[in-house]
Amino acid sequence: MKIPLSARIAWRYLRAKKSHSAVGAISVVSICGIAVATAAIICVLSVFNGFKSVIADRIDTLTPDVMVTPATGKVFADGDSLAEVIARIPEVEKAVPTILENALAIYNGRETPVSLKGTDREGYAAVTSLNSLLIDKLPSGATEMRASYDDEEEAVPMPQSVIAVGTSSRLGANPGSHILLFTPRREGRVNLANPAASFLRDSVLVTAVYRSNQSEFDDNRVIVDIDVARDLLQYDLEASAIEVKGKPGIEPERLADAIRTGLASGKYIVKDRLRQQEMNFRMISIEKWVTFLLLFFILVIASFNIISSLSMLVIEKQKSMSTLKALGMSRRGIVGVFRWESVFVTFIGGVAGLVLGLGLCLLQQRYGFIHLQGDPQTLVVQSYPVVVDYTDILITAVPLIAIAAVTSLITGGFAGSRLGKW
Repeated sequence: MKIPLSARIAWRYLRAKKSHSAVGAISVVSICGIAVATAAIICVLSVFNGFKSVIADRIDTLTPDVMVTPATGKVFADGDSLAEVIARIPEVEKAVPTILENALAIYNGRETPVSLKGTDREGYAAVTSLNSLLIDKLPSGATEMRASYDDEEEAVPMPQSVIAVGTSSRLGANPGSHILLFTPRREGRVNLANPAASFLRDSVLVTAVYRSNQSEFDDNRVIVDIDVARDLLQYDLEASAIEVKGKPGIEPERLADAIRTGLASGKYIVKDRLRQQEMNFRMISIEKWVTFLLLFFILVIASFNIISSLSMLVIEKQKSMSTLKALGMSRRGIVGVFRWESVFVTFIGGVAGLVLGLGLCLLQQRYGFIHLQGDPQTLVVQSYPVVVDYTDILITAVPLIAIAAVTSLITGGFAGSRLGKW
């Protein structure tokens, strides 16, 4: 491939010692500015990719493969029957009806609002990774008895619960504690003379405390048997969601499609694992691209140095331009010299920035030398997570190409004006 003469002259100008040191210094500053801004874009985009990856890795703990919720209203009329229908779909291994509602928990004089989740404990443990998240629990088989409400002489096992680490901290409750759960009556009028009669209550035994390192689940969750939740909420067979686990090798997206086909109704909303955390991923994406735009504007500002340095170079090379003109070089060729000069400066700065950014990201990814601030015991990751996505490199290259094109046109125009009429 034959290199244009104007490009070869431009490369010689770039490497040649400048008669005025200020011109060379500004050129170096221009290249460094482009390099630093480019490296910053690569690093920031990679960090956001890292946080997205951390969320994706963590959501499989208490987030089922697929969740089915009603399209209208809060609950299904017969959640148990719907769970059986879903369980018969070939791709489904387990389907568990659940109820999620707000309640008030009281223990030892402390009280806190909680998110009450009713489910079948064994089925829920099969659908999620609850058992692997327990940080404290009663010995296996440990239960307590309480008098039956129907027959004071007959003892029945006390309802059990698993609480989140946040609930445990607020109430001061640990495995073996008895907490009171209160829910407002859904039916009937409020008795102003006796407001307490407007609430249903039940006492449950805390058998375990879990921690998933996800605020959505760790903040105020209390998990009880679904029959206990239904009694507190005055439900019969209702369920607010069906949580589904697919058979081994079945991807959540494929499982969700199979359930949509199997149900064949517009009454249900079927979400795979990622769609259940859609808001978190959307916020990360918004923050990522807003930050990209801010850094892009910094890159544009840095490109102004290119225009100023090359404008000074045009003035410095005024005699050389006259020499090239006398040797028969066309006006277009002379202007092309400075256009190529602009492209070279942007290219060198951009490539240097890409190499620097990738190098820093790979070092952080391997050694994690930049740490997150906070208690190491509560942090999900100890250092800033970094994931290099090579599509981000292509995205970063687009503004660099645009800057090279714009600056070359401006510099070429200025060089043409210095030639006068030809």
